Amino acid sequence: MIQYFDKVIRGTQHEDALVINQFLKEMVGSRFSFLNYYKEIPVSYDATLLNVENEMAEFEVHEYQAKVINMERKALIYSHEKSPFREDIIGEAFYVNINRKKVILCKFGYAKIRSDMRRFVRVKLDRPVAADVIVDDDILQCSVIDMSLGGAALSVVEPEALSAGMEINMFLKLPDQTGSRITEVGLSATVIKITGDDTHPNCIVEFHPEKHSQQQIAYYINQRQVEIIKELKELTI
Repeated sequence: MIQYFDKVIRGTQHEDALVINQFLKEMVGSRFSFLNYYKEIPVSYDATLLNVENEMAEFEVHEYQAKVINMERKALIYSHEKSPFREDIIGEAFYVNINRKKVILCKFGYAKIRSDMRRFVRVKLDRPVAADVIVDDDILQCSVIDMSLGGAALSVVEPEALSAGMEINMFLKLPDQTGSRITEVGLSATVIKITGDDTHPNCIVEFHPEKHSQQQIAYYINQRQVEIIKELKELTI
């Protein structure tokens, strides 16, 4: 979850946890808005604070929220309108019961949720999506890791051929739901940065699609969103 928020420390971690716990004790029975991510899709439902004891807070949550908290072992909580501090909250999962829709969080701290600044919904891809990147007269074969309407993260074999600020042309090879048909989408893009290490280099690109290409990418992302939500609904842990 580290990519979705910034950790904030106002005093010491212990002092911050005490302040948050005192606030929560005064808010038993109130509703809070939770945030987690499943395969880059935000999962955000309201939860009711049931009890606070021994620096642990018990919440009644949505079933989907419980599933994702059980996987991430953490939960983000948006700043409450009655909160004496402006920061959001992060807590670690001590106990999760999906069937009862109950979670107990502990080790609270301040956080600044920054994933809300995303302009587009991002989706993680389970099935490989190939992409050809044109650099001069060469074609670099890449795989798309995740994608939004605004750009993508690519796994690249030859990262030395790419650099931040480089303008490139590329072709996305988007499969249909059955994987039997491939739609090739051409577009221009800008290399934002190269991340990872020599073993697993990734390239972050910003798309500059024409209208038709944008529509094709939007359709694919929408289908992928539906798949992820259906998967979460049917997920048994």
